[in-house]
Amino acid sequence: MDVVSALRNHMNSGKIVVAPGVFDGLSALLAKAAGFPVLYASGGAIARSAGLPDIGLLTMTEVCSVMSHIVDVTQLPVIADADTGFGNALNVRRTVQAFERLGLAGLHLEDQTFPKRCGHLNDKSLVSMEEMCHKIRIARSSLSNPDFVLIARTDAIAVEGFERAIVRAKAYQANGADMIFVEAPETIEQIEAIATEVPGPKLINMFHGGKTPVVPVARLQALNYQVVIVPSDLQRAAIKAMQTTLAAIHLHGNSESITDQLTTFKDRERIVGTEDYLKVDRE
Repeated sequence: MDVVSALRNHMNSGKIVVAPGVFDGLSALLAKAAGFPVLYASGGAIARSAGLPDIGLLTMTEVCSVMSHIVDVTQLPVIADADTGFGNALNVRRTVQAFERLGLAGLHLEDQTFPKRCGHLNDKSLVSMEEMCHKIRIARSSLSNPDFVLIARTDAIAVEGFERAIVRAKAYQANGADMIFVEAPETIEQIEAIATEVPGPKLINMFHGGKTPVVPVARLQALNYQVVIVPSDLQRAAIKAMQTTLAAIHLHGNSESITDQLTTFKDRERIVGTEDYLKVDRE
């Protein structure tokens, strides 16, 4: 089964899907090995892996380069963060076509102005609802596979208020979005209201430390959310682990004091498939 059909099947299965946020080939391989059937390629995490904040600084081609690694090494359905489409409707067309060619299974577009900001940062601004609806129609018409999952994200709660976010979500759905992503609800009541007031498939963002309270997956499934993304936790864990290791190296000149916290040399090579590649050289 191709990845697009696989993602559609997950959406229609009646069982909620949790997609961890990955940001390079290695994190994607680890998520696959952990048993996740769908991955989320986080634009924010990809930006931070380049040493940059999530404020729209990477180009579409830079992001595509990373996305290609994630897709190639996992061959799993990947939902991609396409930000604003990297510009206006013309840029959306090119972005959507490029992402589809990479072998991604779906993507989300957001209604912020370009350059955008992380959805949990303050002082965001939005394009008009009409412009975003036009972008969604262009994205839909630019796809060659009608089953490719097009997700519309609105950041309107922080800018225009909750009720306006619901209005935008419904308009985006009416203009061709397969799934709705209302970013950064601030209360459990808002999470419940989105589930009640926005028909059709819905995606929600869950992580500790942001504007949105963390809700158990079972409760989200009962509310009829189809996809949960956890965009930054893998990267935050990696940052903490690297800081711990660097502190040990700085203090002792090596990492011997924390070897129990390090993946072994053998396991590292197994994760990236070194022996499988070397077998090819011996054939």
